[in-house]
Amino acid sequence: MKTTRKWSGLVGMLGWVVCAGLPASGLTDAPPEAAPESPHSFTANVGGVSNYIFRGLTQTWNKPAIQGGVDYAHTDGWYAGLWASSISDKQYAGGWAETDYYGGYNGKFNDDWTWTLGLLGVYYPSANYDRSKPAGNHQSYDNFEVNAGVGYKWVSLKLSASLTDYFGANTSTGYKGDTKGTTYLDLSANVPLPEETFTKDVTVPLHIGRTHYTSDLASKALAGGTDPDYTDYKAGLSKAFDGGWSLGVAYTYADNGAVYSRVSSAKNASDILDLGGGNVVISLTKTF
Repeated sequence: MKTTRKWSGLVGMLGWVVCAGLPASGLTDAPPEAAPESPHSFTANVGGVSNYIFRGLTQTWNKPAIQGGVDYAHTDGWYAGLWASSISDKQYAGGWAETDYYGGYNGKFNDDWTWTLGLLGVYYPSANYDRSKPAGNHQSYDNFEVNAGVGYKWVSLKLSASLTDYFGANTSTGYKGDTKGTTYLDLSANVPLPEETFTKDVTVPLHIGRTHYTSDLASKALAGGTDPDYTDYKAGLSKAFDGGWSLGVAYTYADNGAVYSRVSSAKNASDILDLGGGNVVISLTKTF
């Protein structure tokens, strides 16, 4: 009897040890569930350019600019953002900055074809034609427009139409009539260069745009023209680096020198500049 109890106790102890080393069903911690991916995304950017060119024309009197913005995007396709740049008060009387606010929807037909609808507002704090020398009429430079476009891979075509007088152009600022409905047609491409030939993340930005005003100038510009319509071009090279950095260089050109080759400064009428023509622009941007 003593021997039987001794073996029985030993077997029971071994069984307890073995069971203690095994996971008990229903008592183990379940693997943590992955948090659902958020449909919202936010990015920010800051950078500088040697010359701020907008639709072919300098906005900084051919001087450098500091720029930056924030963007929101939803996986369903909705987007919105704010962006700002320094500008020249020689072009925007009393102004020091441009602030853009925008939003819309980006959709797609399939993996290659996309489409977009959006709104763009451009606001110039403290800038007004009546702050020029000599003073003009009271009229802001602000602009608001709607846009629509389609894209195929890295090529896009977009048409923008102004819902207000185009950057303040109307009878009070030297035009025959108002300029609501002025359009800008933008054909752009970001051609990726083959990585095996060059290096990764190198693209060639190409662009051609056409601005069509709904009104002519009421009198001849300094260079003799009255039709403000013009075409602008851009070709460049861009390289993205680790850490969100991007470096670019581009050549831009805008025609119609009969209107834009001799434009007076808002601060001094004798200070003359070609707003268009050809320009080489260097840019450096950091995205977060």
